[in-house]
Amino acid sequence: MINTRTIAVCHLMCAVLAAWAGSADAQTGSNTPTLRDVLQAVNNSAEVRLARQAQVGAEADVLTADHAPLPVLSSKLSQIDLQNGLGAGDWLGRKRVDKAIGLDWTYERGEKRAHRTNAAQRMVAATAAEAQEAVLQQMLTAQAAYYDWLAAHERVQLVVSMEAAGREAVRAAQTRLAAGDLSQQDASRIEIDAARVAADKQSAQLDFSRAAIALSQVLNRADIASMPAGTVMWPELPDTAPETAKPSANGDESIAAMVDARADVRAARERIAAARSNLDGATALQKTDPTIGISFDHYPGTSTRLIELRVQIPLTWGYRYQGEAARAQSDLKQAELAEERVLRDARTELARLRQESASLTQRTASFEKDIVPRATQVANQAEFAYRRGALSLTDLLDARRTLRTTQLDVLAARTDLAKARTALLLRTEPQLLVR
Repeated sequence: MINTRTIAVCHLMCAVLAAWAGSADAQTGSNTPTLRDVLQAVNNSAEVRLARQAQVGAEADVLTADHAPLPVLSSKLSQIDLQNGLGAGDWLGRKRVDKAIGLDWTYERGEKRAHRTNAAQRMVAATAAEAQEAVLQQMLTAQAAYYDWLAAHERVQLVVSMEAAGREAVRAAQTRLAAGDLSQQDASRIEIDAARVAADKQSAQLDFSRAAIALSQVLNRADIASMPAGTVMWPELPDTAPETAKPSANGDESIAAMVDARADVRAARERIAAARSNLDGATALQKTDPTIGISFDHYPGTSTRLIELRVQIPLTWGYRYQGEAARAQSDLKQAELAEERVLRDARTELARLRQESASLTQRTASFEKDIVPRATQVANQAEFAYRRGALSLTDLLDARRTLRTTQLDVLAARTDLAKARTALLLRTEPQLLVR
């Protein structure tokens, strides 16, 4: 029994470490998704397509803004004499009716067209940056789903190995019980411990099904849940990830450059520029726009070639567009406050990702190099001592549970580390992951 359990544990740990050291594109099955596949799949997600469609709409707004007021064509019939009649003849040439056709056009002053066009162009830049941010946010969600799937897959394999060791322990206990070398109570306790591991297997399989469904939604593939065991390799992240997690020599300058390069920060700043253009446009409303018109008139009996020139000027008595200016000023202030919040969140996220990456690197290394080997050694020693009557069953079961918990903990730590390092790379050097 001790040899079987020891061999199973050693094989399991070797498989885990070998998988972690594998290449990102290494795979034993041609359909097995890689991290790069998952990150590239987000380009077809509904959220990303919605963000890009918003950019298309913003580009259309530029066409709407960048044109002068359209001229207005008008026609009229006037001087209709109801008392004396219209006279004989046709309507166009001889009836006594003043017929006119005219054209009116509003002349914009204060560079209103330039202001609204610039605001629209800034909004295009803002929506383009927001589309990039939407892609990155979906990548962050996708990579988390991918690592959850890998971890759930590995947890199933780990628990299956534990269950096999538990069944072997139950068979050995039954043999010793039949030989009178073990009490019924101790045999029952071993069976209960094995049953708990079997229950953990069901829980692990359920978690794997949930993770497979989540990853299937990301990849838009229905074959994820049916992939056979042993076809998944943990990706090897670029070697620069640990270095990226450390503060650079330039310190604040490096952080500021990373923050400035973020798509959400650029979007916030473009919205400020758009708000300023809108404020300039609202201020320009105080310069009134005259409407210039010309008409050609035809009135039989008087003249058939009459010209009318006209100018219309809005009278801004008692109102100088204070409401529009106040609204534009408020929008500008909101955009500035939004930028302040985005900058704060960006710095906080970057510091958090760096700290998480560094801390989880140490935690995972501690588990793999110290805690798991020691837990394995203690479990093996407990098995050896129990077989020779030098250890109680309670201590043996406790050692087994400690080993199981430790193995699951190192898997969780490795998963958290992979998520943190990938998120840090996506925020700082995404070109290393998506090329």
